[in-house]
Amino acid sequence: MSDIKNLFDQNKVWAKNNTDHDPDYFTRLSNQQVPEYLWIGCSDSRVPANQIVNLAPGEVFVHRNIANVVEHTDLNCLSVIQFAVEVLKVKHIIVCGHYGCGGVKAALHNSEHSSECREVSFIDNWLVHIEDVKRFHKDKFIGLNHDQKLKLLCELNVIEQVKNVCKSSIISKAWNNGSKLSVHGWIYDINNGLIKDLKKKVSSNNDIIQKLDSV
Repeated sequence: MSDIKNLFDQNKVWAKNNTDHDPDYFTRLSNQQVPEYLWIGCSDSRVPANQIVNLAPGEVFVHRNIANVVEHTDLNCLSVIQFAVEVLKVKHIIVCGHYGCGGVKAALHNSEHSSECREVSFIDNWLVHIEDVKRFHKDKFIGLNHDQKLKLLCELNVIEQVKNVCKSSIISKAWNNGSKLSVHGWIYDINNGLIKDLKKKVSSNNDIIQKLDSV
């Protein structure tokens, strides 16, 4: 119970620090959120969206799940994307994975040991989406050691999820209606705190073919 109480104590310190620095901080924050960015990232506790890009609360709309997967049957994720695009009018959607991702690592292990007899869990059903990414690009993994495979799969998973975002009916409709919206694929390195741009910026339905379908 003391650990939980500590969180309340820390909250009071945080709130006081903000108001001491800026007395109108919470009044201004409570009036409206007008973020330009939707961040789709991993649930990993070491990858906090706002802190990584040094933006304050209210400047980034965030959706996180295991291994930053965008699945077309995931109503939670699709609802976040729709709200961000149609209500908040964000200008950028960022899919950001990270090297050493535990979800990607588990999917890589599963794909390499698929013949083993083991109990299948809920998370295995989720990770099959990442296993599919490795299967789609199986030739690229030939001759790589485990660390190289993991790094590559982390990157390819981001690109695949960018593709899933772009091919959703929500984004297609937005672009058809003339929305100035871009989708980006980034990856974060926990070892040095830096973001790498995977150079997969997509800003129209035509860009999907040119920048993603050839990957």
